Amino acid sequence: MVSWSKTKKISINKKGRFKRLVLSIISLIIGLVFVFPIYILALNSFKTQKGLLVNLLGFPDAKTFSPNNYAEAFDKLKYLQSFCNSLYISICSVFMILLISTMAAWVLVRYKTKVSKVVFVVFALFMLVPFQCVMLPLMMVAKNMGLLNPVGLIFMYMGFGTSMSVLMIHGFIKNVPEELEEAAVIDGCNVFQLFFIIVVPLLRVILITVAILNTMWIWNDFLLPSIVINKPGWQTLPLMTYSFFGTYSTRWDLASAALVMCIAPIVAFYLFSQKYIVNGMTDGAIK
Repeated sequence: MVSWSKTKKISINKKGRFKRLVLSIISLIIGLVFVFPIYILALNSFKTQKGLLVNLLGFPDAKTFSPNNYAEAFDKLKYLQSFCNSLYISICSVFMILLISTMAAWVLVRYKTKVSKVVFVVFALFMLVPFQCVMLPLMMVAKNMGLLNPVGLIFMYMGFGTSMSVLMIHGFIKNVPEELEEAAVIDGCNVFQLFFIIVVPLLRVILITVAILNTMWIWNDFLLPSIVINKPGWQTLPLMTYSFFGTYSTRWDLASAALVMCIAPIVAFYLFSQKYIVNGMTDGAIK
């Protein structure tokens, strides 16, 4: 009887190790599939135009190696100016999204009425509306209001990013004890003190998560800035990369270097902040 039990445990352990091995191999393959395009992009950013077209997957040799791609792409991108534009728009948009979404989610959770339920459902439904469906009427309204500029772009990002943010923060606030807020009110806190001093610090984890997700989306966005920003000197990095793709010719060598410089900041940002995303998701699930 004892030997049979030991044999069964050994068999279960072997199955568990085999299952973990299979999952590890599958995860590795999926990871390589996602990393491979970035590897090809970085590899070709050091090649000449001819070398890139002749040997796309190979390493650059003495004839095809071009160390000046990054310097030329840096100048053509107007990198510092474009980087500052992207940074300014991303920071302002994310700040407004966090402010409005946190206030809205807190009110919807704490003031439980029929109206709050309807408003919450409306926020959820807005996530299902594709941008392409509202693009033309939105541009017409923005043009009439004089908002085809960076300020208008920030307000549009605020509108499109609020729905998902409200849903994420709403689920987190529901698990924050109301007794803490009641005690603060008894101690003499007004509404603004209650929100900014008591509530907001408790939402730090989910706010960081929402900020990271919105920053990655806004930084990489091309479509909305391309139809909103018509003011010279305010182009973002994704918009400036379009200058390498002409009607009759494309500088793939410079474009590869430019794309690497564009994605490098957001990749570094994600690698630094991914632990906060995981913590925010797991804490929200546990709570």
